[in-house]
Amino acid sequence: MKFIIAFLKRYPFKSIATLAAMLLAGIAEGFGMSMLLPLLSLSTGAGNQRASSSLGKAIADLFAYLDITPTIGLLLAIFVSSIVIKVLLVLLANKRVGYMVADVATDLRLNLIRAIFNSKWSYYVHQPAGSITNAFATEATRSADAYLFGMRAIAMLLNAIVYTIVALMVSWQATVLAVFIGSGILFVLRFMVIKAKRAGKDQTALLKSLLSFLTDILLSIKPIKAMAREDAAEHILEKKTLELRNALQRQVFSKEALRALQEPLSTIFFALGLYVALVILELPLPSVLVMVYMLAKILKALQRAQREIQAMVIAESGYWSLLEKIKKAEQEKEIFAGKKPPRFEHSIKLENVSFSYQERSILDGLNMTIPKGSFTALIGPSGSGKTTVVDLITGLFYPQKGKVLIDEIPLDEIDLRKWRQKIGYVPQETILLHDTIFFNITLGDNRIGEQEVIEALKKAGAWEFVSRMPKKIYSIVGERGGLISGGQRQRITIARALVKKPSLLIMDEATSALDPDTEREICKTLKELTSSVTILAISHQTTILQEANRAYALENGKALPVKGI
Repeated sequence: MKFIIAFLKRYPFKSIATLAAMLLAGIAEGFGMSMLLPLLSLSTGAGNQRASSSLGKAIADLFAYLDITPTIGLLLAIFVSSIVIKVLLVLLANKRVGYMVADVATDLRLNLIRAIFNSKWSYYVHQPAGSITNAFATEATRSADAYLFGMRAIAMLLNAIVYTIVALMVSWQATVLAVFIGSGILFVLRFMVIKAKRAGKDQTALLKSLLSFLTDILLSIKPIKAMAREDAAEHILEKKTLELRNALQRQVFSKEALRALQEPLSTIFFALGLYVALVILELPLPSVLVMVYMLAKILKALQRAQREIQAMVIAESGYWSLLEKIKKAEQEKEIFAGKKPPRFEHSIKLENVSFSYQERSILDGLNMTIPKGSFTALIGPSGSGKTTVVDLITGLFYPQKGKVLIDEIPLDEIDLRKWRQKIGYVPQETILLHDTIFFNITLGDNRIGEQEVIEALKKAGAWEFVSRMPKKIYSIVGERGGLISGGQRQRITIARALVKKPSLLIMDEATSALDPDTEREICKTLKELTSSVTILAISHQTTILQEANRAYALENGKALPVKGI
């Protein structure tokens, strides 16, 4: 019920409208079924007798008030019309439910995307890629399914209530007894619902773990295969997959066991019901036949409601897991307090900057200046804090001590989003999308035209090889059965960074994976860009110093100017 209440609060108006349509459908069917009693009385020759049940009396009084003589044809017409109206209302309700299912999945996915993209960098980097992917795909789908099953369960309960009201008017004693016995059957079988819920929770946890590990393995597949260490990864994935299979088996067994046990218990229930109605209560045959029909409807609705609830509790754990991820990301939302527009007309300075990751000191009283129009190199061994300097300049992290100044204005006073729009960033990992070169550079931004892409490729020194491709910028990366070289991939990522005409271009170990000759060529290309863009290139190699006009070496958390540059 917690899940249903949560969704009714989240989508109150749409859910109420859907439930109203379902309730009207049940009322329409209940009114049609009320015609069965006089219909059976007429067909058995008891039409002139005063109806003994409350329902029979109410119908007789209604026809008398309307001055209508009930005939078999009229009663059948009313019965069929009611069922048709019920079907139309159910179709309308199911249409709304279908739209809501799509809306629920879409809404949750968009909320997840916004929460993750708006979160602090420190939160984002600790999230396994597979966990986010699983939440976006699997958990959002299961959440929508849970909503569907929940709405179906409510619909069945509403139908059961309508059937019960009609049955009470035939014989309240038999109806009360039937409802009591039916509720007892549902109570006895509730353990199958609980067992299925546990299996659903296990599935959610196992899918999250499995897909997170699988994504990490696929990102590292090249070195794993190169070292012939697939067996270890395969063993872990196989173990997690088998655990998932066991959870699925428990889920399937619980669902089928519930369905299987409902049938014999229902048969016993109807046998007892017929005995009580005919022998103990001595009800007339038409009333008994209507009661049997009504009670069958009640029990069937309750049983289906229980099965839908079982399906809901299996899937709902995906919703709670996804909701937790969204809430945690929202709690880590990045706050943009600065309002001043960034200009960058003179320099970027880091003054007495200190930064630590928990207990590990990375930067300690660091000072460095990046003049506008310069090619500044920052070198140092891995782990010395080069990337941390970049993260501080881009505002992904803030210094614990000291300041980052843009034209003497502290970065925390500047509109950080607008500052980042002035930055082009080229990472060490040359990850390209399996799409056209054009899309890889624009990233789907419709404001960027073909000529701007070509201009960026020329600046990056990539147009020479791209122009030889049959479709040029519309070629798929890696098509024609071959892969472009590492240097060519790097130049495309540089073009991606240059296409928005940034004021600052950051090369974060972007050439460290290349051979010396290719690295020198790219560095020469970069130097030619300093007339229009300031460059900060970090590397653990010294090749980049040949083209830089300013350089620092990171040692013991401090930036020491490199002599001779």
